[in-house]
Amino acid sequence: MISIKSDREIELMRKTCTLAMQVMEYIEPFVRPGASTLEIDKLCHDYIIEHGAYPSPLNYHGFPNSICTSLNDVICHGIPHKDAILKDGDILNIDITTFLNKFHGDTNKTFFVGEVSPEIKKLVDVTYQCLRTGINQVKPGAYIGDIGAVIQELAHGNGYTVVEEYCGHGIGREFHEEPQVVHVGKKGSGPLIKPGMTFTIEPMINLGERYCKVLKDNWTVITKDGKLSAQFEHTILVTEDGHEILTLRTEESTTFKS
Repeated sequence: MISIKSDREIELMRKTCTLAMQVMEYIEPFVRPGASTLEIDKLCHDYIIEHGAYPSPLNYHGFPNSICTSLNDVICHGIPHKDAILKDGDILNIDITTFLNKFHGDTNKTFFVGEVSPEIKKLVDVTYQCLRTGINQVKPGAYIGDIGAVIQELAHGNGYTVVEEYCGHGIGREFHEEPQVVHVGKKGSGPLIKPGMTFTIEPMINLGERYCKVLKDNWTVITKDGKLSAQFEHTILVTEDGHEILTLRTEESTTFKS
């Protein structure tokens, strides 16, 4: 069942999503060559706790850390580790979810580590455009399938593939709610989009084939061919006449109008 949020619940969603966004802005200067993903995890953990919230991933079905750090060919659910040291030319996706006042807010961003190649830069840029294009479909009367259809078209048009095994999701009192928001599909398919719905859009775009595999830790998802993967995510509220991006970062405020 898809949850339709009340005005009070929407205000609480705005607060937790704002905090998630603030954590992402806080951690950006620490994403640099020589840093470990475990150091980044601890900084995010401390920031979240100091602001009266809890990191949603920590102990979620046994996940051992407070954020997900997905490096290079890791598609999603990467576990922070002291030996995962960032180096110049890497890309790192940081996925942050906060639990504040009994509501979850979820966002992620792929960062460049130092200087990256033009090939990598294009992959990340197109992935971000996939997110933007998907979000632009969100309005009452549209369908969840509209989101995946345009993401798939844009990614494939640039020679990339879309991960199909993992998707966006409803969010609110629960970390993962209905509906599932797949990043491929057909326009006019899936649940009808209605005001008061809150869900994430988080396309995972691969440089090579779309296929993935899960490592022995039962969490880390990597590309099967070892090529790079990028991802971006926002939590979206459906309004009466369109949508609101609840995790919109300051850097996006002038170029990505919700």
